[in-house]
Amino acid sequence: MRFFIGSPVIMDDYASIQNEFKDIIEGKWVEEQNLHLTWVFLGDVKEVNPIIDRLQDVSPMKDHTSIKALGYFGRPPKIFFAKSEETALYDKAREFRDSGFDLYRFKPHITLCRIKAIHDYKAYKEKLKTYRERSLGVILPEIHLYESNLSSEGAHYSCRYTVKKT
Repeated sequence: MRFFIGSPVIMDDYASIQNEFKDIIEGKWVEEQNLHLTWVFLGDVKEVNPIIDRLQDVSPMKDHTSIKALGYFGRPPKIFFAKSEETALYDKAREFRDSGFDLYRFKPHITLCRIKAIHDYKAYKEKLKTYRERSLGVILPEIHLYESNLSSEGAHYSCRYTVKKT
């Protein structure tokens, strides 16, 4: 079973972002109900109880966190994402590390699309600039342990545990 720890996301107008980039990039867009911030990707896990035990040391976020820009990973770009640089996310990441989780090079982001091709790189870069410091949505203050099941229809996430307020 594949697992990750994440927080759900609400985008203000995801369809508009998809529409603005549809002629510029080609790829697999994440279904809106599957959008999330990944805190820790755990991969294949045989026993979930040790993970839940470690999550006892993690507290939920105190409030919503703003999503303020778009970006990408890779050269050429392979992952198109929304991001937040708020300090609260890095503070929470430190809490995960202190609880024994590996957050290798944590960069808070929400994957929007796995890019197959960029048809107009200049237009892509220019369009990205229009999304700087623009309110795009929020990361909800919830933290969940998700089971990820991949099928030919795409990914399906099931919440297996929720971090509770202490």
